[in-house]
Amino acid sequence: MSDSAPRRRLLPLIGHNGGRSRATCRFRCGDACFHEAPNTSANEYFGDIYAGVLSRRNVLRAGAVGAGATAVGLNGAFTPALAAPGGRGPNPRLGFKAVEPNTVDAVTVPKHYDHRVVIRWGDPVAADAPEFDFAGQTGEAQEKQFGYNCDYVAFFELDDRRGLLWVNHEYTNEELMFDGYTDGSAADLEQIKVGLAAHGGSIVEIERVRATGAWKLVTKGERPYNRRITATTPMRITGPAAGHRLLRTQDDPAGTEVLGMLNNCAGGTTPWGTVLTCEENFNQYFVGGEDAPAEAKPALRRYGIATSGDTREGNRRFDRVQERFDLSKHPNEANRFGYVVEIDPLDPTYKPRKRTMLGRIKHEGATTRITEDGRVAVYMGDDERFDYIYKFVTAKRYREGSRRHNDTLLDSGTLYVARFTGNSPDEEIDGSGALPSDGRFDGSGEWVRLCDNERSYVEGFSVAEVLVHTRQAADAVGATKMDRPEDFEPSPVTGKVYCALTNNTARTPEQADEVNPRANNKFGHVLEITEKGDDAGATAFGWIVPIVCGDPEDESTYFAGYDKSKVSPISSPDNVTFDARGNLWISTDGHPGTFGNHDALHAVPVEGRHRGELRTFATVPAGAECCGPYITQDQKTVFIAPQHPGDGGTVADPVSTWPDGDFPRPSVVSIWHTKGKDIGF
Repeated sequence: MSDSAPRRRLLPLIGHNGGRSRATCRFRCGDACFHEAPNTSANEYFGDIYAGVLSRRNVLRAGAVGAGATAVGLNGAFTPALAAPGGRGPNPRLGFKAVEPNTVDAVTVPKHYDHRVVIRWGDPVAADAPEFDFAGQTGEAQEKQFGYNCDYVAFFELDDRRGLLWVNHEYTNEELMFDGYTDGSAADLEQIKVGLAAHGGSIVEIERVRATGAWKLVTKGERPYNRRITATTPMRITGPAAGHRLLRTQDDPAGTEVLGMLNNCAGGTTPWGTVLTCEENFNQYFVGGEDAPAEAKPALRRYGIATSGDTREGNRRFDRVQERFDLSKHPNEANRFGYVVEIDPLDPTYKPRKRTMLGRIKHEGATTRITEDGRVAVYMGDDERFDYIYKFVTAKRYREGSRRHNDTLLDSGTLYVARFTGNSPDEEIDGSGALPSDGRFDGSGEWVRLCDNERSYVEGFSVAEVLVHTRQAADAVGATKMDRPEDFEPSPVTGKVYCALTNNTARTPEQADEVNPRANNKFGHVLEITEKGDDAGATAFGWIVPIVCGDPEDESTYFAGYDKSKVSPISSPDNVTFDARGNLWISTDGHPGTFGNHDALHAVPVEGRHRGELRTFATVPAGAECCGPYITQDQKTVFIAPQHPGDGGTVADPVSTWPDGDFPRPSVVSIWHTKGKDIGF
């Protein structure tokens, strides 16, 4: 047996799609998997339609790398070439023994590694933040303290010893925050205010612990950058949709200002050093859809907002403290959420911008690359069953050092959606996960224009309507339905772009296609995109599915052709990042209900002879999902963000007591090699 992955029989699937508890599904995404997928368009699957056809320096490096191998496929379609034996670039092999799957209520790491909590829910962000009081938390206190479920993490160096940590606060688990909580209708109003304040994001200054890869929160002295962003922070709406009638409300008749951001999941950074944070499952916060105007209901439903029944039942009931969340009175308020939000961590006076030019979807991931001619491309997923993959390319070029110019880049350009074509006969894609006769799931694709600043390319839609009703616009051009596309990341070595597709148990065998090759896709897969000419501004690309996740003993799994007896199990890939050598790191959101083990952070080479040799690097506590991850530029630290530890329990009956042995607290953790070696080696 290889030391990379001890073999053990894994437990069968427990529960529903992805394996999260029903409580987490309720609070995170409004029970999305228990309802019909919002995409009810008549779009066929691509096999039926098109069968013939960082810190600043990290991002800059990703945009400047050389081209990967490419080739012209059948019928002139652009497809990635198979890597030559050994690969063209670095040929790294992971240098740690895989962590065994487990159910330990702790963060576990490989031998010779250590970890520590950097910051946890309730820790001070503002200098005048009160001490955290679990039993007596208030909204005013929470606005100055670290928020709840932490997801996307970014790090910005200030000097060799200090830096700024950005963390998304995706959503709240009220049943783990308040003793005896049932639902928002019965909740104390102060609890609702705490929930509003616990959303958003945090910027905090952290410092290195001695000369190690460990980091801790700075709690003394001036902390001028520390800042909380919440669900009530004033923000600007920018881009072509700003001011459109669909964004105007009673409180904002100009349609250019909005309070707060909701359900911020993954994200990215820009070459000019800002954070792009993504609003995802915003639909669950609104009530009153049953009494919204009839003309608004189709669009509301397309975004998963209930328009019938009692929409208040089981809801957080933010409308009890802010009426704007009641769509019967403010039907346009929901149109003001679902955007990529740009925030400058180095400028506390910077008012967050909701960039409408990047479209309105359930955004997950907004990762940038520099195009061949110096513009900026942003890759984005829409995290919903049967929804789409998008790209935005700026109209203007990036100017290094010109903050004023670069602040305008994301307001003009072209928004695209992806269509995929497989190169295997339809009969060879049967939904079982069996490889076609050419030995791989691959093909070509095109980026289909939706709009630019001056023109809509979707019949019947204005530019602003494309940007507010982006899902419907993508439906109209026949975009390819995907299995919950989540985070994106480009390789700093090859420039190829990787997307985590988390799962989709609703896909039937008849709906399987080569880019989503498995029906009842419990475990998800990873997609690799090679832009034509390695130019992020290209409108054609090749693609391959290098990893089909699950138990390696399952015949439907695939690890880039690597010996499956030597790889670790993985389920529901979610957030992704790269180390400097070009290894892909994948955090997961699904193990508790799929293998009976805890969620984890995995690493896998994607080039060379070890391509596909996936190993588990760390596991997270009971009930938690592994978020982040982020590897520092010096390669000495990886940050992870275990969110919703204790999922499935309550305050009175806890499932987890991590990290302090009392009640569970979502936290950010730093992991490092005790002998100072690079992460993973």
